[in-house]
Order: sequence, then structure tokens, then C-alpha cells
Amino acid sequence: MKNVEKYQRNYFMPPEASFKWVEKEYIDHAPIWCSVDLRDGNQALVVPMSLEQKIHFFRYLVKVGFKEIEVGFPAASETEYVFLRTLIEENMIPDDVTIQVLTQARPHIIEKTFESLQGTKSAIVHLYNSTSLAQREQVFKKSKEEIKEIAVSGAKMLKEYAEKTEGNFRFQYSPESFTGTEIEYALDVCNAVLEVWKPTANNKVIINLPATVSMSMPHVYASQIEYMSEHLNYRENIYLSVHCHNDRGCGVADTELGLLAGADRVEGTLFGNGERTGNVDVITLALNMYSHGIDPKLDFSNVPEAIQIYEEVTHMKVSDRQPYSGKLVFAAFSGSHQDAIAKGMKYREETGTDKWTVPYLLIDPQDIGREYESDVIRINSQSGKGGIGYLLEQNYGILMPAEMRENFGYIVKDVSDHEHRELMPSEIYDLFIKTYVNILDPWSHVKTTFERNGIFKANVQIKTASGEEKIIFGEGNGRLDAVFHALKIHIGLNMNIYTYKEHALEQGSTSKAMAYVGIQTEDGHVVWGVGVHNDIIEASIQALFSAINKMKG
Repeated sequence: MKNVEKYQRNYFMPPEASFKWVEKEYIDHAPIWCSVDLRDGNQALVVPMSLEQKIHFFRYLVKVGFKEIEVGFPAASETEYVFLRTLIEENMIPDDVTIQVLTQARPHIIEKTFESLQGTKSAIVHLYNSTSLAQREQVFKKSKEEIKEIAVSGAKMLKEYAEKTEGNFRFQYSPESFTGTEIEYALDVCNAVLEVWKPTANNKVIINLPATVSMSMPHVYASQIEYMSEHLNYRENIYLSVHCHNDRGCGVADTELGLLAGADRVEGTLFGNGERTGNVDVITLALNMYSHGIDPKLDFSNVPEAIQIYEEVTHMKVSDRQPYSGKLVFAAFSGSHQDAIAKGMKYREETGTDKWTVPYLLIDPQDIGREYESDVIRINSQSGKGGIGYLLEQNYGILMPAEMRENFGYIVKDVSDHEHRELMPSEIYDLFIKTYVNILDPWSHVKTTFERNGIFKANVQIKTASGEEKIIFGEGNGRLDAVFHALKIHIGLNMNIYTYKEHALEQGSTSKAMAYVGIQTEDGHVVWGVGVHNDIIEASIQALFSAINKMKG
């Protein structure tokens, strides 16, 4: 590509090796979760949420299980100020939920922020200022000491206003654009803020280290977090937090490695909504943990509900390929994938295992409110016999012989290919019925009587398409064999029964039976027929007639 020379690595590695996080295999417990949907996610919308939408979304976040929710920047927007006052005055905040508000390190903004928090039961006041090299040089045109003084003075103001404001307050500090800040300098600024607050075991504070812009590969961010975790003063009285944006598509990886590197807390949004490419997706993070057998302490057992609410209040759409949440993430169109999934599901039924190991499906779709029938096996021209057979079995109780599945698979694929679209389960069922079941032309079965004297003798009454009836005769080792030989003599063709199978479609003495017959012609070609009837013998005979009629057709 052109102009590659204009780009460089603008991040800063720690001054010493910080790679202990590499020794950890997985995240073994849930972090403290903080939703920033109502602030970071809301400010990124083309049309920000209304008061009613924000209340609706807040209630959903509480329902899911968030115990910390950033509700806005009350000094910057009248809507956010009114929203916060509404939550407090109408007692909408549960006792176990802490709201969080954002403020710059400016006196009049801090004053307005604490005014908005009057009477709150529990709140986190989130102070930030940008510390990156680019911001210092290009935006603020201030020295390191001047930028640090902004943070320190802001920290002092938070203490002063908290002491004279009704409510319970905790403090959080973010060196905004942390990833573009020299690590030793970021540490210096954070420690200066901590010296003002002097956190204790009973009054902990939050140091949030945001990837405001994702600038590096995830292992670099992890090393930065580990260095800060090991060198921050008052570490035992700090909740170390990460807030990752997704500029490089690494938001989830940055956050997960940040947790391995010592972070205790995660700020993020549902479906990754946020500035530019968005924030880290909390649903993906939580369900990643869930897939490893770790309780994320957030309830996403009804992802379709989350999608419905999110799309309603943000007017954005969840991608079809969004991890866990997209409507196609559990869908298998590939024939080999469908076959493996179908066999994996069968294995679970046969073994009774309580562990989830089904090929191609990371977690059980039903655990997050998805359905096998509509979400997993999807049929188009790329699909295979295994998936088509599984779909008919799960939806309609049809258990085709293995050899027949291949025959029907080609028929389904051909229809999908010519129509250039996915086929729905009901369409596949209708195609199955039309193709195989109770074919009546050129001959139909009227009735058969049997005699047995060592072998079976069949008197078969048949009717042609024109209405003419006649009786034909045959002998065989069984009833179906006798009827088959009667037809074979009548038609005058060399053929044999290749496969026969039967099963009940439903439970109970009056249930219908389904029979499958494959007739092999002299050249080795197999033609299939299916019969459905309350009487299994009649179902078998109808399947035989269907196969022979198809062969003649």
C-alpha cells in the first residue's frame, strides 16, 4: 500500500519485562463489571437515547446483573443530568447497584457533577484527563508537570466536594489515552492522584487504564497493565480497571489479556457499541468465560431479549456474525459441519453426558436462548445429507435410511441452488412429501389379502390412473416380498428391494407409521418410496408402490 512510511508504532513498552501473565492459562473468576452503555455507548449514537429509552436500558442492565453502571456525563448534557436526577429521586437504583458518572478535572464541571449526585446512595465519580504524548504536544500544548497538575487538582476537588455533598462516593481516575502515554509517566500521574486520595481497605479507589485508542497488539497492552499493577502505590486498596476500544479489532483480546495481567475490573458495552469501532463487547467477554466453565456473574441466558432491547434503544443492528449473538453464529450450512453437529447431538443423547463437546458449537445455543431448529441447521445449496436428515428428524420425526439421505440431499440442494436461497424446514418437509410419499401414478394400491402355507401368497388389488382395477398375484418370504413379486411379474422388470425400514411417527397404539423402500433397478440405480399409514403393513405396501411408480415415472 502507498504511504506506509507515514505510520509508526506510537505506543510505549514498559521499561522492564512484564510477562508473568503469559503463565496463566485462563481467566478463573469474573471481574467487576461496569456497563458504560449509557455514557460511552450513548454518546456514540447518531441519535442519542431519550430519557425514556435510557431508563428502559438502565433497568435491563440491572436485570442482567451489572452492579456498576456508568449513567452519563451529567455536567455536559441536560438529558443526562435529568436522567441521573430521575434515577435518584424516583428511587430506581437498587441498593446493590452503584452508579458512575464522568467528569473532567475542571472546577465548574466537578461542582455540577456533585450537584447532580445529591442524595444518591452510592456513586463512583470518574475523573479523567488525557496524558498521551500526542495530546500533550498537539492539543493542550502543556508539559508533563502541567498535565499531572490537572489530574492532582481534580483529585483534590473530588475530595472537597465529596465531603460537603450528601451521598456515598467512591473515586475513579483514568489517564485518558493511556495506550499513547509513556508508561513511567502514566504511573507517575496515577500515583500522584493516589497520594491525594490515600485509599484504604475500607475506602478503595479505581484506577482505570483505557485503551482509548487501541495502538498495539494485545500482548503489549497486557505488559503495560502488568507493569502498572506491580508498581502502583496502594495496590492492595485499588481496583485496577480496563476500558478497551476496538480500533484494531482487538478489544476482547486486549481485555482478556489485561485481566490475566492483573486487572480486577472491566468497563464495556453490550455488543461493543462505542466511539469509532466501538468498545469491548461485554457479552462476548462474559460468554467466553462461560464457555470455559466459569460463571461470569452476568445473566445472558436470553440473548434474543438483549438484542431486541439494544436495537430498540440504539437504532443499531447486531451483526449476523457477532460472536454468540448474531443470528448466524450457530448456523451450519456446510454439509460436513451439519453432519458433525448432528452426530454430536446424537452422541449426547446416546451417552447421556452432561458435558458439552458438540463439534463446531462452542456452547449449547439453548443456554443463551437460541433454538436448534431455527438457529443451528440451515439448509441451502451448500448443505449436506446429514443436516437435512437431522432437520427432518428433529422437526417431523422422519428417520430416513442413511442411503436415502444422500438421494434427498441432492434434491434439496438442487432446489436451493436453482432458487438461490435458503430453504425453510417446512419447505424441506413439503419437498420430501412431494418427492417420496404415497405416489399414486401409474398404479395405486386398493387392498391385499394374504394366505400363508410355508410362504406368503398375496392377492393384490391395484388401480390404474385411468380408474381400471385388477388383481395380481405373487409369492414371497414375507408379506411385502409377496406383494413385490406380484408387482414385479405384472410390470415385467428385473428389480429387487435394496432397503426397507419402518418406524412409528408418534407414540401410541393409533399413531401413524412411516415405511421406506428402496428399489434397485437392473442397472444398479436405486429409487425410493415412502408410505404413511396407521397400519404398518399398509404403510410398507404404499412405500413399495411409491418407489415403483417413481421408477416407472
